[in-house]
Amino acid sequence: MKHGARNELVGKVVEIKKGTVMCQVKLRLPGGESVSSVMTLESLDELGISEGDTAKAVVKAVNVLLVKES
Repeated sequence: MKHGARNELVGKVVEIKKGTVMCQVKLRLPGGESVSSVMTLESLDELGISEGDTAKAVVKAVNVLLVKES
């Protein structure tokens, strides 16, 4: 798949939480961090992603917000 995003994180799919229309897919990265993505169940099926698979999170963010905890 061709894309314009430059930030790619490869990890292992460790959890998939399915709702009625959407799902949350959690990747565990090599350093122990995790990243999650929300997508439609249709997209999940089209991509063929299952727990235990290796997948790539392609990140292209318009905004990244930092918040100072008090």
